Amino acid sequence: MTKFYPHATALLIGASFMVSCGTDSDTRMLAGSSQASVGEGEALYAKAKAADDRGKRSSAIKQYGKVADKYPMAPSSADARFRQAELLEQSGEVLKSFDAYQKFLITYQGSGRYSEALRRQAKMAQGAADGEVKNSFLGLKSRLDTKKVAEMLGKVRDNAPRSETSAKAQFTIGELYQSRGETKDSINAYQQLVKDQPDSKYSAEALFRVGVVLMAAADAGNHNQANLDLAGEAFDDYLLQYPGHAKNAEARKLRNSLKGRDLEQSLDIAEFYYRSEQYESAKVYYREVVKNSKFGTAHDKAQARLKELGE
Repeated sequence: MTKFYPHATALLIGASFMVSCGTDSDTRMLAGSSQASVGEGEALYAKAKAADDRGKRSSAIKQYGKVADKYPMAPSSADARFRQAELLEQSGEVLKSFDAYQKFLITYQGSGRYSEALRRQAKMAQGAADGEVKNSFLGLKSRLDTKKVAEMLGKVRDNAPRSETSAKAQFTIGELYQSRGETKDSINAYQQLVKDQPDSKYSAEALFRVGVVLMAAADAGNHNQANLDLAGEAFDDYLLQYPGHAKNAEARKLRNSLKGRDLEQSLDIAEFYYRSEQYESAKVYYREVVKNSKFGTAHDKAQARLKELGE
């Protein structure tokens, strides 16, 4: 398969333009210089491979990196960068390996190894995120910073736009922030996925998670009504956009529980006004409870209070 080297192509085009404007002597000097550069790159690649074959991993990593950095026109530069990333991955150098794969993906988009590099990079980012999420739930400190892992996932997402790999990476960003209790960032990540790729297999779960995260935030904020209202809207949107999804029944149960919380909230307000002897204000909320419930403890108490207050 013929390899494609974007940087090399750009340099050759530039060289061709310069040749057309220069003398024959300039042309020969430029061509000779380019050939020498390519030759030096190939010679260094051979040394790197020899070190690699002898198991001298550290030396090979450095020399492969030098080939890719200094001799992008060399035919083996793509192989050098890929192998550098691969050896770093095998050494457990997660961040360095990820960055090397990123350089490969940016520079060698026409390479036959592009898909493999993307797959390995995505696996690495997902693994880092899974460890971060697990440690969060166990209360352990992670080796990598949350925002760094999210940044890695963001690069994976951008390297494969509108793909399931991209959708999974974006979903994992939301999950990562959710595990850390970072409500705003989590919701933004889930909502961004639903907006960008509504048909992805991860989007229904993402919208469901928005409601769950908002409910958790409301619980943490002493039943904050604004979050409860937003959670209800999220569940309504989820049920409307993704009928038949696996979490539909659970969403309906949670939605109904929110209605119960609304009643409790109204009853608490009514009781506050009752204790403060602001009876007319109390009646407003007692009536609301009775109107929105046909039976139950809240309904019975509100009805009894209204009777006590002359209704």
